[in-house]
Amino acid sequence: MWDKIIYSFPVQLLFLHLRKNLLLLVTWGLLLLIIFQSFGTVLGIPFLFLDPEYLNAVSWRSFLLMGVALAIFTMAFHMTTYILDGPRFKFLAIIPRPFLQYCLNNSIIPLSFYLLYLYCIITFQLDNEHENNWVVMEYFLGFSAGSLLTFTLLFVYFGFTNKDFFVLFAGTLEKQLRKTKLTRANMLKRIKESKKDKDKVLDYLDISFKFKMVRQDLSGFEGQQLLRVFDQNHLNMIIIQTALISLILLMGIFREIPFLQLPAAASGILLLAIATMLVGAVSFWLREWATPAVLGFLLLFNALSNTSWFNRPHEAFGLDYDSPPARYNLEKLNAILHSDSVESDRKFTLQILENWKAKFPEGSKPKMVFITVSGGGQRAALWSLKVLQEAQFVSDNRLFEHTQMITGASGGLIGASVFREIYLRSLQDPSISVKDEKYLDEISSDNLNPIIFTLLVNDLLIRNQYFKYNEKRYLKDRGFAFENQLNINTKGILDKPISAYRDPEFRALIPMMPISPLVTNDGRKLYISPYSISYMGISNKRVEGLNEKSQGIDFQRFYAGHDAGNLRFITALRMGATFPFITPNIQLPSKPQMETMDAGLSDNFGMQDALKFIAVFEDWIRENTSGVLLLTIRDSEKFSDIDQKYPPKLLEKFFTPLKNIYINWDNVQTLHNEVLFTRMKESLDFPMERIEFEYSTLQYLRERGLADEDGVFNQQEQEIQRASLNWRLTAREKKSIIENIESPINRKSLNRLKNFQFVE
Repeated sequence: MWDKIIYSFPVQLLFLHLRKNLLLLVTWGLLLLIIFQSFGTVLGIPFLFLDPEYLNAVSWRSFLLMGVALAIFTMAFHMTTYILDGPRFKFLAIIPRPFLQYCLNNSIIPLSFYLLYLYCIITFQLDNEHENNWVVMEYFLGFSAGSLLTFTLLFVYFGFTNKDFFVLFAGTLEKQLRKTKLTRANMLKRIKESKKDKDKVLDYLDISFKFKMVRQDLSGFEGQQLLRVFDQNHLNMIIIQTALISLILLMGIFREIPFLQLPAAASGILLLAIATMLVGAVSFWLREWATPAVLGFLLLFNALSNTSWFNRPHEAFGLDYDSPPARYNLEKLNAILHSDSVESDRKFTLQILENWKAKFPEGSKPKMVFITVSGGGQRAALWSLKVLQEAQFVSDNRLFEHTQMITGASGGLIGASVFREIYLRSLQDPSISVKDEKYLDEISSDNLNPIIFTLLVNDLLIRNQYFKYNEKRYLKDRGFAFENQLNINTKGILDKPISAYRDPEFRALIPMMPISPLVTNDGRKLYISPYSISYMGISNKRVEGLNEKSQGIDFQRFYAGHDAGNLRFITALRMGATFPFITPNIQLPSKPQMETMDAGLSDNFGMQDALKFIAVFEDWIRENTSGVLLLTIRDSEKFSDIDQKYPPKLLEKFFTPLKNIYINWDNVQTLHNEVLFTRMKESLDFPMERIEFEYSTLQYLRERGLADEDGVFNQQEQEIQRASLNWRLTAREKKSIIENIESPINRKSLNRLKNFQFVE
């Protein structure tokens, strides 16, 4: 009995995979870690699998597509392992429908994953507290239908095309094989290899779900004929693999049709399926030359990857790339920071400040408000918009009237830009309410599916589709997919060039909002604004003889010859919200080529730019205002508990340094900004107050600092799930963000804002 278990075909296949196909098993292991929320949780990757979204809704359709994608990946696993290892088990050639029998016996790993995946889906969805649990059943049936439909179609194909030994040898196949030299060579190689195979199998699971003994008298069958059966089956698999890959790539031509934009997790699974199928195809045709051929291809691709054909830039839409590239050197940087240029820009901004002051009664001294918003993907966008809606409401609509500038990074600036545009429109149409909840729904709509799908069917290959913006032609990429979906979600209100905001900002109808992505070439900030603000890139009071390095580059002056004012505003927002690998870094028309990435890398909270502006116009602020209010909106806790540190395991020691840098980056920037704020507050001779809002997963029901009789802080904590850093939020995450405005910390800030004296 023990031998029958150990030497059964399913168990032997499992052992074979463990010792030979470990790389293929890693993909299953990775998926397993994801669904159990042990990998990529901070980025929200598990939620893409457990709560997939399709056409901006989690529905049975989204789960049906997940079922289809996972079934294709499962069949890719079966086909690849059959191609690699099928000839080891020669008895397969003489049983009916050999490949179908192989799939059934090779299902321990896929079936185990399916059961665990369904368990994770049901558990997660039940925890979402649906009003009707039949919704979960609907999701289950959708996933099951997608998987069963895909398996049925593929198995029907293989049932008709894959023949066993006794069906094949009617005389036609042998003639066909002799005509193909490569197939003949493969066959002869397999004959030699099969003689060395020692895999012992006593029984196998038949398609009738009964165990049958393996026929041991294979010596009566000619080895060449047995292996031809495998060659014929392999050829049919290569055909279906080619068809599946071609279908996926064909979808890329029509990828902008929402109906074809698969859930992000489904796109990721299909990418794994393609990689798995390519392994089988390459192994079938090249045999022992597969590894050298792949290495040679990678080396060749690497050598050609920096050519103009493969390395076409990810462009900033609206800029003129046909004009000669701008000179990018220290001489040019110093030229645009000439004292005359800086003074000219400063005088222009002083006129904006005068226009801001003219909004208030003559002789009054209003408070000037600066709003800083932090980065953090879609959660920061939704949180910033929600806070600004509530803050504007409790301040009796005075907050934005007093706001001079908004600074920040990434998603926070996207949320603030939406609110600013709504506010601008409300000035022209009083029927528009800035507190309308529909804007929260719009900005929190899925923005990830088209990005990942475009990465799968377009960016991993050669980008070859174009579009026109203001009569200029640009290559489509996943950056375009991000902008296009954001534009759809926000009903097109941000789809304009940055020059469209020049007049409203100049007239002080809306706050200034410079976008400052990081230039990867030298670490400077690129200040993008409808007009030149070169004073942000150099010290306010230059000291003669001081060898000062400029800290920023003025976008308008640097790219004056490239139609800088025509830069698409959504593109500018994307430049400041470039999430690594998700949206590509943008290359700008300069020599050497300038490349930008997320503004959060230098200052995720926007504090540096706000304080810089205050320092530049300190004299004017002192004379014309009664002080400054700094309204900060964070998507993370400013104060958090210090976790207990335990001795790391051996493998953890390799990753601890990188992990510590990632975890503490937020704290490092927070502490740095605290130093800047404190020094600024101490040096100013006019009041500077601060009101802080934070999206926190740790809600304190009592004020900080209240101790009990023993001097111990008495804190009652309530843990809620923190929204992930992603461009897609689940319904539970959206609820967590929106309801966080009611936390004690944020209610206290709203009350302070409600009673704040905006005019003295």
